[in-house]
Amino acid sequence: MLTDPMPAEAVQAAHKRVSLAAEDLDDTHVAAVLLELADAWGVPTLWEQVCQPLLTRLRGRTPADIAVEHALCEGVRVGLDVYRREPGRSLPAGGVLLAGAEQEAHCLGLHVLAAALREQGRGCLLLGPALPWAALTSAVRRARPHTVVLWAQTPVTGRAYRLVRFARDFPVLRVYGAGPGWIEPLSEPALHLRTLPAAVDACLAASRSSGGDAHHIRYGSVSYR
Repeated sequence: MLTDPMPAEAVQAAHKRVSLAAEDLDDTHVAAVLLELADAWGVPTLWEQVCQPLLTRLRGRTPADIAVEHALCEGVRVGLDVYRREPGRSLPAGGVLLAGAEQEAHCLGLHVLAAALREQGRGCLLLGPALPWAALTSAVRRARPHTVVLWAQTPVTGRAYRLVRFARDFPVLRVYGAGPGWIEPLSEPALHLRTLPAAVDACLAASRSSGGDAHHIRYGSVSYR
């Protein structure tokens, strides 16, 4: 996915507006600003040029910075969760399932990916953080997706060997790890998505190749170990 970059002056202005709202611990104002910026520049550009740099700047500093980081994260989540949603109308999941790895408490990146997919007219099934492996297996059998994206924020939850084993147990699935927690190399059939545009492209390509409907897929009775 190719996205138009924000000019330097627009980036600077966006950083200032979002930072001031977060420093006031006003997550509602953060959400409102981000919705405006997403409409103007698109979700991938907003994430890569505004949200990620601001989050990186705040991470791991003083207690005051941690509070500001939480306000920023909540504002990003709330703003992008309502982006391109229409009351009473939901987009079909299109065979894409998103979840946080087992014991992973953070999956903000998946909310951003879901918003970016809605921007392209596609939905997804987002199951949130800390999904146990057995529950992921159950969800795959019930929803029959063609693509699974599992988020890991830290190496503690980004256990590459388990994701690779999961992918081998479901060979008809496209299985991806996303987030900074996958520091060990992922080997096929599991792959690592390193950027938001790459994640959007992977999900859209899978939807196109399956005709947008994964319900013809059938899985065997392979149990996850």
